[in-house]
Amino acid sequence: MPDQPASEAVPPVSQAGPLAAAPSGAAAGPAPVGWRWMGSHEPLFLRVAEQIEQFVAGNNLAPGDRLPGERELCDLLGVSRASVREALRSLETRGLVRVRHGKGVFVAAPDESERALQRFSRLREVGLEELFAMREVLEVPAAGWAATEASDEQLASLIATFEQHEQAVRTQAGAEQLRVVDARLHLQIAEYANNRFLTMTQDLLQEMLSRSMDTTLSVAGRPARSVREHAEIVNALVAHDSTQARAAARRHIRSARRVGLRRVAEERRRAAPPG
Repeated sequence: MPDQPASEAVPPVSQAGPLAAAPSGAAAGPAPVGWRWMGSHEPLFLRVAEQIEQFVAGNNLAPGDRLPGERELCDLLGVSRASVREALRSLETRGLVRVRHGKGVFVAAPDESERALQRFSRLREVGLEELFAMREVLEVPAAGWAATEASDEQLASLIATFEQHEQAVRTQAGAEQLRVVDARLHLQIAEYANNRFLTMTQDLLQEMLSRSMDTTLSVAGRPARSVREHAEIVNALVAHDSTQARAAARRHIRSARRVGLRRVAEERRRAAPPG
């Protein structure tokens, strides 16, 4: 189901109830932190991620301590599995949790967090041309596969995300909100491609999207153009037209590449000493 704060909200939970109990392995000490309402001013999955992060810190959970799994979190928080998945993916990319399929969700060890930071640092050293080339390698086939593999429910979720993106651009939302909804659209397409290799590269793709959007979304007129390009991709997916979906994805990535490289070139020119 799509992330729609109006219909899917993290419910308030009494800290005296069963959800307030810290998972086994937590250090003894002050009263544990429970799940709580956090408002609705930002995308739902970010609120879920923040609540999980606060739960870990507030209960002094140690590396290796187990958190509720995806299904448990859905029940505890009253949100969709898609919201929980995106929240856990975000936390895992930052090196705060580790998701072990078939075993559960665990607090990450410090060395795992350091490795995540090192991965991101190495990505920062990759040139924009290489980055956009790899986006094309991953996202163009993903769009083609999603056109034939995505279910009606997934397409409805994708349309809802597109509408959130369109609304954010229309209302001139902040750069962070634009980046979040833009990236979510791309990540959903990759997920709905139903390809296990793409699933394994989701964290890397998320980092690549973040880096490239930092360069392009602040360019005047780019967010509106991005909406138009996304509309072409989504329309092709809804029509189950894999050829058009691939073509639209390729056009979108190359368009963003041109904008990004032009901005970098302009910044270099401005920074160059006169004469």
